[in-house]
Amino acid sequence: MHEQQPEDRNGTRGPEAEDRRRRVSVAAFVAGVVAGLGFFLFFPGLPHVIDWGAILVALAAGVAARAGCLAWLGRGEAGRRGR
Repeated sequence: MHEQQPEDRNGTRGPEAEDRRRRVSVAAFVAGVVAGLGFFLFFPGLPHVIDWGAILVALAAGVAARAGCLAWLGRGEAGRRGR
């Protein structure tokens, strides 16, 4: 069974939730970067080189993936709190 943890006055669920959010955001960033670089490496028709543009686009994809993942986690936490 899942045990309810009390919220502190900031509306967070403690250090365990922050650690989970940090791990998930790092994993999402790395996955976005790898997906962006993989796109430039293996997509047919593109030159198969990694230049500064590809690196910047991959970093932007990582930031977008991280932001989307954190928004998704925040939406789930808001639903558990009863909004």
